[in-house]
Amino acid sequence: MAELMKAAIFVEPGRIVLGEKPVPDVGPLDALMKITTTTICGTDVHILKGEYPVEKGLTVGHEPVGRIEKLGSAVYGFTEGQRVIAGAITPSGTSTASLCGFHAQCGGQEGHGWKAIGGWRFGNTIDGAQAEYLLVPDAMANLAPIPDGLSDEQVLMCPDIMSTGFGGAESGKIRIGDTVAVFAQGPIGLFATAGAYMMGATTIIGVESIPARMAMSRQMGATHVVDFSKVDPVDEIMKITDGRGVDVAIEALGLQSTFEGALRVLRPGGTLSSLGVYSGDLTIPCDAFSAGLGDNHIVTTLCPGGKERMRRLMATVASGRIDTKALVTHRFPLDSIVDAYELFANQRGGVLKVAITT
Repeated sequence: MAELMKAAIFVEPGRIVLGEKPVPDVGPLDALMKITTTTICGTDVHILKGEYPVEKGLTVGHEPVGRIEKLGSAVYGFTEGQRVIAGAITPSGTSTASLCGFHAQCGGQEGHGWKAIGGWRFGNTIDGAQAEYLLVPDAMANLAPIPDGLSDEQVLMCPDIMSTGFGGAESGKIRIGDTVAVFAQGPIGLFATAGAYMMGATTIIGVESIPARMAMSRQMGATHVVDFSKVDPVDEIMKITDGRGVDVAIEALGLQSTFEGALRVLRPGGTLSSLGVYSGDLTIPCDAFSAGLGDNHIVTTLCPGGKERMRRLMATVASGRIDTKALVTHRFPLDSIVDAYELFANQRGGVLKVAITT
């Protein structure tokens, strides 16, 4: 009889429950992780609400921290018992998409190797991390050892929101001295703000209305925080920039209003870096787009993954240049994950991120 484990299972829209599943079998290229800490992402809430479709019965979650329980027969360079993370994006490492550097768009080793958002497997196309154990595919491309001295909570942001937020800043190609606006200061927006600061932006404008997030935005590097519940953020950002607009606008929420706002504050030739997960059609207003003649760039980013990305992010944490643990505001055991979803999905108690321990 197969050994069973606890897992957070998507049953139907509006319902994720804690149930039992067999502990996964380990193939030659795989590794089995014993999860010690994980978390809930805004994308998991999209799944819970039925706004992003996944198969019923899927284990959700894509932010694993733990240790290696078992290695596949073809996996080398790691040891069982070793503390590791794996990114939310798990490329094969050998597909044409991976070899071109587009790990998030990796469709696997067969055929042409390209598939839109194909690198996002955990909690999307295969069972995810909100469980006692997680099967990591293509382990040699995706396992990253945790440096000595770093706690689970210090590296918990690396698999997704730190990688995604920094990715939005990187895709915007921020330069030293740039002016940047970041629409929404949720967890990903906060890391986009931090990424803009670390890349050399000197004026960083966060857009937010929740006081705790506004304060955290300043802690992450924002020089200005605009409260959109009190002023029109587009008008306010144009005032701050003396009518010039920003070099880079990062959209970190996934709404028409924030996307359009980000477009309207761009200077000619500026870049809109979009991190939002959109559940409906987007409209590009002709005037904000300068009738298509404003030399603007719109770029999208899915969380960069793979072990080298994880190594770099953990090195950044270890350097002390960013305090990722500050974003963990609530803690729950896996047995209480339904309560954790209720808190996080409804944004109660000033929640930023929750730590789920097994």
